[in-house]
This record gives sequence, C-alpha cells and structure tokens, in this order.
Amino acid sequence: MAVSRPSPVHLSPTPADRPVYVIGAGPGGLAAAYALRARGVRAVVLEKSDQVGASWRRHYDRLHLHTTRRLSALPGLRMPRRFGRWVSRDDVVRYLEKYAEHHALEIVTGVEVHRVERTVDGTGWLLHASGGRELTGSAVVVATGFNHTPRVPDWPGREGYGGELLHAGGYRNAEPYRDRDVLVVGIGNTGAEIAVDLVEGGAARVRLAVRTAPHILRRSTLGWAAQYTGVLVRRLPVRLVDRLAGPVGRLSTPDLSAHGLPRPDTGLYSRVRQGAIPVQDVGLIDAVRKGKVEIVAAVEAFEDGKVVLADGSRIAPDAVIAATGYVRALEGLVGHLGVLDGRGRPVVHGGRAPAQAPGLYFTGFTNPISGMLRELAIDAGKIARAVTKQLPTHR
Repeated sequence: MAVSRPSPVHLSPTPADRPVYVIGAGPGGLAAAYALRARGVRAVVLEKSDQVGASWRRHYDRLHLHTTRRLSALPGLRMPRRFGRWVSRDDVVRYLEKYAEHHALEIVTGVEVHRVERTVDGTGWLLHASGGRELTGSAVVVATGFNHTPRVPDWPGREGYGGELLHAGGYRNAEPYRDRDVLVVGIGNTGAEIAVDLVEGGAARVRLAVRTAPHILRRSTLGWAAQYTGVLVRRLPVRLVDRLAGPVGRLSTPDLSAHGLPRPDTGLYSRVRQGAIPVQDVGLIDAVRKGKVEIVAAVEAFEDGKVVLADGSRIAPDAVIAATGYVRALEGLVGHLGVLDGRGRPVVHGGRAPAQAPGLYFTGFTNPISGMLRELAIDAGKIARAVTKQLPTHR
C-alpha cells in the first residue's frame, strides 16, 4: 500500500477522522482531490491498483488523445509543450504521476471500495473497503471511470467459439496479428483506431463490423481542432447543432457509402446525447477508401467456428477483437442508494449531489463532445465548491 502525504500548508475544515474520500486515482479523482485541497479540505484518494492512472496504463500502445494538450490539462498544472498537440498514452500517464506528486495529493493505493452507504447517524458516509476496512468520510466523490469494466455482448454461441476472441481492453498492438485475418467489432473511436493499427502493423486482412454507421470527423481541419467546435456548441440546442453539423460533415469528410459506410441518418449532436461520440479520423477514411479496412455487417452469433453476420454471411477470421465498450459497474458500489439511471449511470454529476444522497458526488461518467479531460477539470472545481458549502465550518 502506497501513501502520498499532503504538504502541511493546508488546514482542513473536516474532522481528522472524516476526510472527503475520493474513489479512483484517474484524472477525475486526482483533479477533484486537488480542487478540494486548494480549498483547504482534506481529500484522501483511494485507488484499488498500485498506481495512479491505472486504466490509462492498460490502453493500446498507439493511443493519443483526440483532444488538444491545452484543453486536456487538469487544474493547477499544465501539460508540457514537449508532449505535442495530441498527447500519447505514455505521456498522459507521466502527467498523472507528476500531477499527484506536484500537488502532494494524499493517495492510498491497494484499497478497493466495495460499498458506500450513509453512516448510522446520517451525518456522513461509511465506505466498506478491501481487507475489512470501514472508513467514515464527510463526503464521497466517485471517480471510478467511464471505461471501468469491459463489455462483450452475449452473442449466441460465444462461449463455444474456439477461435481467439478478446475485448479491445486487452489489445496492445498489432504484432500478435501480423499476417493474420482479424475482425474488429464496433466502430467507435477505439474500434476504428485498432483497425487502422492492425493495417499498419501488417495484418493480412482487417474487417470492421458495423451495426450503425457513425459520424466521422477530421481530428483537425486547417489547424482547427474538432474539439474547439465541440466546446463552442456544447450548450447550443441539439437541433441547431444537428443542422449545422450536416453540411460541415459533407464538406470535410468524403462519402463512404460505396464502401459500406453511408452517412448517418440522424443528427450528430442527437447521437452524442444518446452516448455515441463521433469517430475522429486517424487514418480510417483512407484505409476504407483503399480497401485496407473492409466494412462488414454487425455480428449476430458464433456458429461452427465461424462468425455469423447480420446480413446472413459467415466469415472465419483468425481473431475477433470486440471494441464493444465498457460498463460503469456502479451497481454494487452505490446502486442501493437509488442514484443510478436505467443504464447504470449517475443521475447527476459534477457539483450536484442526488437529492436522496447529499454529499455524494460523481465525476467522469459522461462523455461530452467538448472533451472528457476538459470536463473533468471543470467538474473538479464544481465539486470542491459544493463540498465546502456543505461542511459545517463553511456555513
């Protein structure tokens, strides 16, 4: 168990035995801890792994942020210019390590929180953690991450499939797939980028199974990052953004209908509000146009060693990589509190606590068009302000 102690210059208004507990030492948890410390509130980060930024360390090798360096920094520390405009996975990890050190955050690793509930007297929160620990806090910030638990659809015949089947969370690079036939399932940003990585890494054949054609954007056009537009339209009416995005999309990206990727028939921002973030092009468009990535129908089942597609065809790839997303897995932690919606996501986030659970905050469970890290930084400040208002010494 590793502990990073805070510097003594901040005096905490919380009782020594009731700090604010932050669950998760990823970007959201670290940012919230810093924002609380900056307001003089003792914040203790609990992390189940042995290092900060654990989920970032598990991402595939070629990953770079699709958001700019300047709009991806957490509060209180800029990202170094040497990281470049699109920061790599390894540099994100270095930044998170430096962030925790620079701000002397109080982090306890090797502790997994299993359940959060109100204290008996109703004045705080009781955390049940690994090793039989019971920790009492004045408030709790849940920052366990958007990409928490890999989700693989329960395709018929999946359990009996004898070929290689792995979730994208287990993919690192293309080397194991050189000269092999690979099917990637799912055309979110992860699936699209893995498909390109496989092509560039020497896979013999790469197919990409698509159920719903996505909106595809250039990551940057004439130096203007797509994220900048996302920030500008973040608060505009959905219908207006949909109308504006249509012509822009047709001008900036080619029609791939002949290659199996028609333009979506629903608006870009409408899809975002439903949880479908546009695919930022990092080589997919060219790979599809040149036939290096073949678009096929969605996967329906596995049967007799083959993959059955939605159009009735059957294919026999050497490996199947399921880029089928993640679940938040919050049910065991807070599901009994009535704070999750039908999809298992918090009903509120940022500086708002559920009405039935005052002092319980969530960060990092939305996927905004303006950039996840940017919104985490904003949420951290909102959470810190809300917490200080609820503490007795700030009333």
